[in-house]
Amino acid sequence: MKDSLLVLEDGRAFRGRRFGALTDAGGEVVFNTSMTGYQEILGDPSYAGQIVVMTYPLIGNYGIAPEDFESLRPTLAGLVVKEPSRIASNWRHDRTLTEYLEAHGVAGFCDLDTRALVRHLRDHGAQRGVIADATHRVDSLVIRARAIPSMSGCDLATQVTTAAAYPWAEATSSLSRPARAPRRPAAGLKIPAAATPGKHRVVVLDYGVKWSILRCLVDSGCEVVTVPAATAAADILALNPAGVVLSNGPGDPEPLDYAVRNIRDLVGRVPIFGICLGHQLLGLAAGGKTYKLRFGHRGGNHPVMDLTTRKVEITAHNHGFSVDADSLRDHDVERTHINLNDQTLEGLSLRSAPAFSVQYHPEAAPGPHDAHYLFRRFTDLMRDFAGTSAQR
Repeated sequence: MKDSLLVLEDGRAFRGRRFGALTDAGGEVVFNTSMTGYQEILGDPSYAGQIVVMTYPLIGNYGIAPEDFESLRPTLAGLVVKEPSRIASNWRHDRTLTEYLEAHGVAGFCDLDTRALVRHLRDHGAQRGVIADATHRVDSLVIRARAIPSMSGCDLATQVTTAAAYPWAEATSSLSRPARAPRRPAAGLKIPAAATPGKHRVVVLDYGVKWSILRCLVDSGCEVVTVPAATAAADILALNPAGVVLSNGPGDPEPLDYAVRNIRDLVGRVPIFGICLGHQLLGLAAGGKTYKLRFGHRGGNHPVMDLTTRKVEITAHNHGFSVDADSLRDHDVERTHINLNDQTLEGLSLRSAPAFSVQYHPEAAPGPHDAHYLFRRFTDLMRDFAGTSAQR
């Protein structure tokens, strides 16, 4: 481990040591309050361009298991922990956290007071930062941090989306087998014109999708086809979907004007389910606006109320932007979920079309399973829409 610095754009500096890939890193510094699930966090494409600080002090104790990957490779810029575990004790693991970071060129930073860092981010908001050797001058690293492009105004979805369409068949139940090589989606395979009898064909617009979302759709009886983020509405409809999922993804939703146009073309023609970034894009397509949160919501312990049932669920979050509830027109949009911590909008549905969305992650990887019912709600919506269409 090498003596290193983590320097934020406002000049605050933290001294520590490196682990993982011994390379400089720069990105938006954010924190996640989850106690477990670091592998799913590492694999979540929504963290593209970010340095993630884990608030739980010991990270890496169960290693890296091939079954738990959420994407082909990590896209985050760096990982900050109080202490990386030197051993991995889970029977499914095939490498340690340090070995995983080394293999993928991800910088790790440790042996600092992560409590002080998180308090600073809570007080001053998420900031751009740089991890570099302690031989550098702090003021020079501040200049480097301020030169990093802001998350606002950047289209990051095109950086993490799939290059070509592919079918997905893996279910959650397949993850109980012994450790194996990570699944690699076969992009570009020919997709049948019609869905398998008895299954709902769901087209997933990949803005940075987590594989657990695809697995949960398969668990719900869906035939899943994932397509690139910029796929036109006409090409999506040509696949004869029973429904469309707008996936999670990184960064600011407002630059994704192509996605908003496509969603508007799909609304009313096929049931839609938006998740995280997909929720924000559906809000924009409905005429709303989005804004950047001070330090975002990232963790597996956020209480959300489903306003349609008045039930409270504990949910997994990873987002730095939110839909402005006041920007939505009441006669067009119903507000369905609300965050009980800060009253931000967590869910919406369109009044004139079969489309709904949530800001959080119902696949719960990592996180609690309270929101799995949303996949059933989506399959019910597809069944009802198909029945209504057949009667026309």
